[in-house]
Amino acid sequence: QVHLVESGGGLVQAGGSLRLSCAATGITYSINNMGWYRQAPGKQRELVALSTSGGTTSYADSVKGRFTISRDNVKVAVALQMNSLKPEDTAVYYCYADGLSLRRADFNAWGQGTQVTVSS
Repeated sequence: QVHLVESGGGLVQAGGSLRLSCAATGITYSINNMGWYRQAPGKQRELVALSTSGGTTSYADSVKGRFTISRDNVKVAVALQMNSLKPEDTAVYYCYADGLSLRRADFNAWGQGTQVTVSS
């Protein structure tokens, strides 16, 4: 079973930067995608950035050019560097991973969430 442990987040002024980190623990057959979602109050959870096992990255249009996702396959970790933050980036950010368990069953895992608040 995979557990995702997040760190980072906090309060920052608009235009500032934050870095989120996430490390996966547990034993699996493989991990395919790792990434970040966010959920603002009263809104649905949305994809922020994703990194595939092949190294492809994708971003929500709203964060392109400002956020950068990076992945360490040896450490099984993923990070999100957030620059030029805006008040509308305020949300709880969740680390995400999916892949195959030791029994070759599909799984997806979520972190506990970390609050990011951007003040204007």
